[in-house]
Amino acid sequence: MKTYIPCMIIAALLGSIHFAAAADISGKVRLKGTPKPEIPIQLDAMCGKLQPKPVTTRHYVVGQDRGLANVFVYIKQGAQKAPPAGEATMLDQVGCMYEPYVMGVVAGQKFKIKNSDPLLHNIHATPKVNKEFNFAQPTKGQENERSFDQPEVLVRMKCDVHPWMFAYIGVVDHPYFAVTDKDGNFTIKNVPPGKYTLEAYHQKASVAGGKTQEVQVDGDKKIEFELEVPAAP
Repeated sequence: MKTYIPCMIIAALLGSIHFAAAADISGKVRLKGTPKPEIPIQLDAMCGKLQPKPVTTRHYVVGQDRGLANVFVYIKQGAQKAPPAGEATMLDQVGCMYEPYVMGVVAGQKFKIKNSDPLLHNIHATPKVNKEFNFAQPTKGQENERSFDQPEVLVRMKCDVHPWMFAYIGVVDHPYFAVTDKDGNFTIKNVPPGKYTLEAYHQKASVAGGKTQEVQVDGDKKIEFELEVPAAP
């Protein structure tokens, strides 16, 4: 009994140390420069009935303190392959717009695609690395599952019925990613200790590649990125 109790204590301590070692990487992505105004979207008659307000493109969604929304922030190098943490975000079609505009999944993870509109949509994935798919959802409330087998940042999703509809999915082989909110804030949770390369990738501001930073995770970290509006050709 005298040797058994200390062994249990040591095991418990090791377990708690391992748990405490996971940390969060949080921060903000800001936009430098002034983007062109968003383009008003001319909806057809049926979609117009589903949208109470005018809608525009979402090329650059900028919030407080130049915070840039819809940036996919992820560990680009250094992370070990790992299973997803919880369910993937659902890609929905609401008012003839994809929601969310940008999301992330783990390679091989099934995610749901839903049609919340009372009309036909078709979902057309146009990846460069993964396998393309294209299928129809004619019924309100219809849900289908799909997945991407290989990492790819970003996979474009579109609707061939409504040509203004786009969404983008970041596919990585671990769960250490996030998408910035309306003010450019993000948090990547439960990252194991180690040295990583973090990338912030935006489908318009990263035409020549995303911005990267090295980060040593030995506790919670705060990281800031600045992406720039590309110069006009």
